[in-house]
Amino acid sequence: MADIFLPLDGGGKVGVKGTRPGNLPLRTHFSLQHTVSQLKAVCLFPSHLVNDGPQNQWEEFDLNNPPTVPTEAGSSFRSQIGPILLLASIFLLNFTGRIIIAPLLPAIEADLSISHAQAGTLFLITTTGYFLAVMGSGLISSRMTHRNTIIFSAFTGALALAAVSLSHSLLSLRGSLLVLGLATGFYLPSGIATLTSLVPAKHWGKALAIHELAPNLGFMAAPLLSEVLLNWFSWRSALAFLAVISVLCGLAFWRLGQGGKFRGEVPNFSSYRNLFGQSSLWIMVVLFGLGISGTFGTYTMLPLYLTAERGMDRPFANTLIGLSRLSGIFTALIAGWATDRFGPGRTLVLVFLFTGLTTMLLGLSPDAWLILVVFLQPMLAVCFFPAGFAALSRIGSAESRSLAVSTAVPLGFLFAGGALPVAIGILGDAGHFAAALAGTGVLILSGSFLSRLLKLRQA
Repeated sequence: MADIFLPLDGGGKVGVKGTRPGNLPLRTHFSLQHTVSQLKAVCLFPSHLVNDGPQNQWEEFDLNNPPTVPTEAGSSFRSQIGPILLLASIFLLNFTGRIIIAPLLPAIEADLSISHAQAGTLFLITTTGYFLAVMGSGLISSRMTHRNTIIFSAFTGALALAAVSLSHSLLSLRGSLLVLGLATGFYLPSGIATLTSLVPAKHWGKALAIHELAPNLGFMAAPLLSEVLLNWFSWRSALAFLAVISVLCGLAFWRLGQGGKFRGEVPNFSSYRNLFGQSSLWIMVVLFGLGISGTFGTYTMLPLYLTAERGMDRPFANTLIGLSRLSGIFTALIAGWATDRFGPGRTLVLVFLFTGLTTMLLGLSPDAWLILVVFLQPMLAVCFFPAGFAALSRIGSAESRSLAVSTAVPLGFLFAGGALPVAIGILGDAGHFAAALAGTGVLILSGSFLSRLLKLRQA
């Protein structure tokens, strides 16, 4: 708080206590209306920081209702492309470390002699650790800032990947994957909080679309990297390689990364009570479960489905899955533009409609059409995330944004990345692999109707 004393026309001085947001330059003037009790304080903020206006103009706002501005850099969208890409790189390693088990699963099954259902439990174990970490991430970020939480996640994730690569039994593999889920789970709430602090709210859709390139690239890179390394090494080498890259990326963010130099909100009963009282939050929890089912949930068991049910050999199946994720890089950017143009609610309705239909076709299509569907389904499914995170960021206050993310995302992942792969694996052991995927499509399709019930505040 700072005391500001300015001379008035009638002489004398008036003291006003106000808070400057961040390091913004601040000009203040006062208008005296009839009586001193009606004294109004007005702030002049640089227009280029508030709404990307001209550099040399100032916008007038009531001091009691200052504009919403980025709390970190406060710069235009273009100037933050570099920091956003660095965050996306951290997310890429974070995400790839959790999903690379899927293309390695045929090799892991053969090496450890486990069933489809046991293979599905590996994702449940990882997702459980991820769920617990994301739910408790506020305890970490409220003490060591979002920036340090991101660095901590990168380094501990690398250690966990190294432990997974050294596992020689199902028990040790499950234990290492639990730690991997815990380590990687700390990133997302802090990553989203850091990202949305770098750019104005009207650019969140585009910023989140760039950030969501990471899962799309991870879905593409994981099977291709697996096949390259499996030609010369065991499945363990792919995990050890990712561990080394994760350390290097963490070091890069430590030296070059921007944003996140503020603490998260300490989880408390009052914060959760206010947030949990909003029906839109619980709708978003279900929608994230359905949205993640279309990407991560189907991806985890798709290599097994294509090899065990449709008769493809493993190298061809993994290459096909990897290449099918390439188009998602571009459609995610289009989804970010559509989110800013039409709003997250309308975008989600269409995304769930088409993703649900194409997921159903994964199980129902004849072999002649299967390759086309394998390419089409992820191209549409990835469009959920820019709109989903933009919608989630409009629930509650800015201070509770990380709490909303740390509630909806892990609960969604617990279903889509944990329960769903186990269910698909059980049905696969019973000879109903195709029916399991078609049923998943029906579930995703229901999100199109549920999205209409969202009540989001304006950006």
